[in-house]
Amino acid sequence: MLSKNSTQGAEEFKNEVAILAKLQQMNFDDCVDPEKQRILNWSMRYKIIGGIARGFLYLHEGSRLRIIHCDLKVSNILLDKNMNPKISDFDLARIFGNDQTLENTHKIDAMYGHFSIKTDVFSFGILLLEILCGKKNTSFYTNITNIFLQFFAWKHWKGGTSLELLDPTIRDSYSEIEVNRCIHIALLCVQENPAERPTMD
Repeated sequence: MLSKNSTQGAEEFKNEVAILAKLQQMNFDDCVDPEKQRILNWSMRYKIIGGIARGFLYLHEGSRLRIIHCDLKVSNILLDKNMNPKISDFDLARIFGNDQTLENTHKIDAMYGHFSIKTDVFSFGILLLEILCGKKNTSFYTNITNIFLQFFAWKHWKGGTSLELLDPTIRDSYSEIEVNRCIHIALLCVQENPAERPTMD
């Protein structure tokens, strides 16, 4: 929710995002689409993950306007020529002023239903798993299995076979410590109870 004094700032922010989006060269969606997959080694993916996390930390806590994106997915991540990720598509974003803190987000939850900071955290967890697997979340679901990526990941984590989640194209370049850290963070982010999910910091 915008405070009374933040309307101009919100408009400036949206204009800046629109301009920024036009400058990007590659859609990250290409990197998890089997039909047009661009090969990214582990170090590149790890860099992208860190960049997305820093971006959302800024939106949630660092920006003059606090922003809940509400629609984080691979198609809304753009990569520049140096493979730096840029968060795009703020059509569904909820923006509230700098006079409102994250401690007050329960008020925002009441106004916007399920939209909250923890909505973005959940989406970040799914995105993280997609980057690790090289597959979209929806590719794991069928009417027969009725299973999504996060449940598939939990099964491997509990079974001690989490490295089997990895995209085969990066199995020769990954850091086991970094991968396990990312899987652990992702699973914390996709916990069913929003209160148990971490913040982006």
